[in-house]
Amino acid sequence: MKMRLNRGFTLIELLVVIAIIGILSSVVLASLNTARGKGADAAVKSNLNNMRAQAELFYDTPASYTGVCADPNMVKGQAAAVAAGGNGGNCYSSSSSTWTAWAGLKADATKAWCVDNTGTSRQVLLSATSQPLATCPVAG
Repeated sequence: MKMRLNRGFTLIELLVVIAIIGILSSVVLASLNTARGKGADAAVKSNLNNMRAQAELFYDTPASYTGVCADPNMVKGQAAAVAAGGNGGNCYSSSSSTWTAWAGLKADATKAWCVDNTGTSRQVLLSATSQPLATCPVAG
């Protein structure tokens, strides 16, 4: 009686395992990209909300320049928000106490996050930010 021992895997078995690993890795990578976009959007929102707190400090101390957007800390906050979102942004201020800042969101290229002197902090359509804003436009 002859016993034949089969050791190892067949080519078909190996190809099936490789295909399954490929499918699982593509699902994980898709989820990872979504998480990265949401993380970048959270950074944009955080930077702009910090700018709102900085603006309050700006108005509590006498200043020799006209607008809150010229404050070095506001400039840094705006630059950080724009860098995180990668989709543009700006800060508008008047010589009075009105100001508005916005930055584009990474997860949705048609949306931006906007904060202003009235305490508003909301998502808006990016197309609504093309001109200087007195306040954040209606949510988009």
